[in-house]
Amino acid sequence: MTVPPDGTDADAGDAAAAPSPTPRSRDSAGRPLSQRPRDITGAPLPPGTPTPWRERLAVGDRETSLPPDDAIEEAQRLILGGAPFYAHEVLEGPWHLADPPDRDFWQGLAQLAVGLTHIQRGNAVGAATILRRAADKLTAYPDAHFGVGVRRLQAAARRLADRAERDGTASISASELELPLRD
Repeated sequence: MTVPPDGTDADAGDAAAAPSPTPRSRDSAGRPLSQRPRDITGAPLPPGTPTPWRERLAVGDRETSLPPDDAIEEAQRLILGGAPFYAHEVLEGPWHLADPPDRDFWQGLAQLAVGLTHIQRGNAVGAATILRRAADKLTAYPDAHFGVGVRRLQAAARRLADRAERDGTASISASELELPLRD
């Protein structure tokens, strides 16, 4: 490194002139919160863009997570409204807060929503992989666990995974992604 004649560190001067990064908002556990606007499939949008789907999202802490029954209802509303990415966000709260016996159930529901999001984004490989994982996670739970149609969702996840893999995501209509969680 060359030191300028005035004895200052040229690199330090450049660093000092650069704006410091804005600190990220964090939850009570210190995890970063994502406040970047996203479209209905979760793809990033320019800062300041309104996102009507982001009404209430859980980040896995007790302060922001919906209670289990409310989370299922909200996730179902979002999935039926074509916003499974946001349903996944809602389901993450109960998943991260669940006791071990129910953790795979909530993870399976969240993965189902992610699989539907991959179909919306045209990612057949990701959709098939995640939808099969979701179906497998739900295997240990009885039908109607938390009022959810577990067997129907498993069958739908496997059927959509097979179709995405065999025929591509374009073969799957938006209405086929509208899976009610509860019967």
